[in-house]
Amino acid sequence: MMTDAPTPHRNHGIDLLRGLSILLVVLHHTGLRIPLKKTALGGLVPGWLLGGLNWNGYEAVFVFFVISGFLITGNALKRWGPLGAIQPKPFYARRFARIVPLLVALVAVLSLFHLLGLQDYRIHGEGQSLGGAIAATFGLHLNWYEGMKGYLPGGWDVLWSLSIEEVFYLAFPLVCLITRRKAVIVPLLLLLTLSLPWTHAALKGNEIWQEKAYLPGMSAIALGVLGALLADAWRNPTVGQTRLLAWTGAIGLAVVFFAGSAVWHLLRDSYLILLCLSALALCLAADKRPMRAIPGLGWLRSWGRLSYEIYLTHMFVVFGIVRVFRASGADLRTGWLWYLPVFVLCWLLGVAVERTLSGSCERWLKRRWLDTKSARPGEQAV
Repeated sequence: MMTDAPTPHRNHGIDLLRGLSILLVVLHHTGLRIPLKKTALGGLVPGWLLGGLNWNGYEAVFVFFVISGFLITGNALKRWGPLGAIQPKPFYARRFARIVPLLVALVAVLSLFHLLGLQDYRIHGEGQSLGGAIAATFGLHLNWYEGMKGYLPGGWDVLWSLSIEEVFYLAFPLVCLITRRKAVIVPLLLLLTLSLPWTHAALKGNEIWQEKAYLPGMSAIALGVLGALLADAWRNPTVGQTRLLAWTGAIGLAVVFFAGSAVWHLLRDSYLILLCLSALALCLAADKRPMRAIPGLGWLRSWGRLSYEIYLTHMFVVFGIVRVFRASGADLRTGWLWYLPVFVLCWLLGVAVERTLSGSCERWLKRRWLDTKSARPGEQAV
């Protein structure tokens, strides 16, 4: 059995895409509280650019879904060959080792802050409770819980995407073993992917559930799975083909991020398909022609490598900085200056959490559960 390398090969292109995505999430959650358009930048920088920086957190999560499907499937193909040969036990062990230690620690801290009555962390919505939030988190239905009960505090709210991802991956090995052949699984994945605009549009009666429902998010993950199968079959693309993919993907993301209103009026819910296809194009280009490290973007690659840690913990920083900003009585026009400490502290917290908790726990669990001595080079950390 081929297993994870102790120090997986890094794909700089994938790390940059993940770094951009987590950066947009942090910008979004900061912008909800300190909008860039209301700072001094509002009179100096075009509104479309500031809007693109502040209001694409949701779209960035869909980019994460595509990347996740692409990487996890690609690694499964490298380890076991055809998806019909996938081994559920080590597959689930890897997912558990990566996801659960930090998730348990986060829930413990959030629960403590709720019991202490801290304002930004207290669960007080009608029909909501601490027990309900904990059960929804570990029962992988926090997205449904929010859809029915309303938004939870920000530290809990970010966990909605984990519910979608992990439900998909609980089913993934079983579906692969049942279907076994590409001729069966590929049409199922295509059907799920193409359903994205319709499943998203069909939920307009509940704004929260439309945003966090299972099927739209799973459609994006399914597209990533299809992309990994395509990459596995597409052995020798030309330099021109990979460059075309990279430019097409980059332009597509830029259009969605910075001309979102126009794209929405033109495509409606299908804009998510454009977003996900653009992300997939970049994944394919990065996979087929791994890029060299670009000077000056090491910090963004680092954000990509720490994307899980930053995603789960960044609200502690956002809440803290916003509290200090408001308590200081600072003019809102200077609000853009407060983004810098948010970025620095989010990264530092991510580094600390990875080194002291998530990374060490993941390695320890893998040593106990998996044979990690032999590995095929080229597997990308998920």
